[in-house]
Amino acid sequence: MDQDVRTLVEELHAHPALVIVTATGAGSLAISWLLGVAGASRTVLEANVPYASSSTVDYIGFEPKEFASLEVASALAESARSRSIKLASNSSEKLIGLGCAAAIATDRTRKGDHCAFVSVDIGNGEIITHTLNLKKGARDRDGEENLVSRLILNCLAAATGLNSRLNLPLLAGEQVISDRARTKGTS
Repeated sequence: MDQDVRTLVEELHAHPALVIVTATGAGSLAISWLLGVAGASRTVLEANVPYASSSTVDYIGFEPKEFASLEVASALAESARSRSIKLASNSSEKLIGLGCAAAIATDRTRKGDHCAFVSVDIGNGEIITHTLNLKKGARDRDGEENLVSRLILNCLAAATGLNSRLNLPLLAGEQVISDRARTKGTS
């Protein structure tokens, strides 16, 4: 684990917030990083990887047109936030649901774009969304996974109010586009 990642994870663990991270398609490295630094039990309520499409459908409650989409990332975040309320209903700490839905390099030719969508639900009626379109073929799977996982940690840092951020090694033409949307549920 890179030192900058370790430092940010230590800051997250020292900050009063509880999170459920749910990732499909990419983002499992962020979960590994969160759990790989001492203090994870102060931060992580749960981590989920509903990787198969049937598992994702079960988790979000509907069949999406596209699995790697903002719609799915936001539904994952809302489901995670709702679950955090059940698991930590007596907590005075901020409860955060984060969802990531991505399509990254694989061992076959992918017809669509390489992309990641990360959504964060902090329970204020809004979801903060982040979209990253990756330059297809410019990185291997590990490189894309690393970038998406760094984005996830940055999103958690922003949601908890931390000022620290990891460098995102974006290539020419790549950018993270952030926005806000209303939640569909009542989390």
